Amino acid sequence: MNQTVSKVPRMLEKYRSEVVPELMKEFGYKNPMQTPHLEKIVVNMGVKEGQEDIKILDQLAVELARIVGQKPVVTRAKKSISAFKLRQGSPIGLKVTLRRARMYEFIDRLFNVAMPRIRDFRGFLDRSFDQHGNFTIGLTEQTIFPEVEFDKMKKTQGMDITFVTTAENKKEGKRLLELLGFPFRK
Repeated sequence: MNQTVSKVPRMLEKYRSEVVPELMKEFGYKNPMQTPHLEKIVVNMGVKEGQEDIKILDQLAVELARIVGQKPVVTRAKKSISAFKLRQGSPIGLKVTLRRARMYEFIDRLFNVAMPRIRDFRGFLDRSFDQHGNFTIGLTEQTIFPEVEFDKMKKTQGMDITFVTTAENKKEGKRLLELLGFPFRK
């Protein structure tokens, strides 16, 4: 009998034990299932050199896969735009959607390992919330993640990270991320 014991991610444990009771008390929820939670995290890289040099796109795909722990999907142009010398169907980026355990493990690494490595970091502004409590941040380079090897890196590349929540509004979404440990600027 070979059974694999799956370990619950640390951030998921924190969400269940600390965040849910605090949100229930703060917003007056009657049921723990009413509390907002993270649905998914989408990590997106726009790579304009992807159509000219496919090797750069492949290298960035390997680095992104190492960072998030999941193979990224190559995004392609939907329309041709002559001003940008862009052809329909040419590769222009990478994207990964994280859910469940991988999502919580990525959040743990992002909040506790990568963000403290950002130079002159004082927290993120809370202006990037939409009406539904989803939050997007932009990182300028992938070198803040310890999984990236500087020797093999061909190009520094930024990325967008979107936290999709089940929150009803900005206030609930911000409070959820604050309780999980997201560093907002005071």
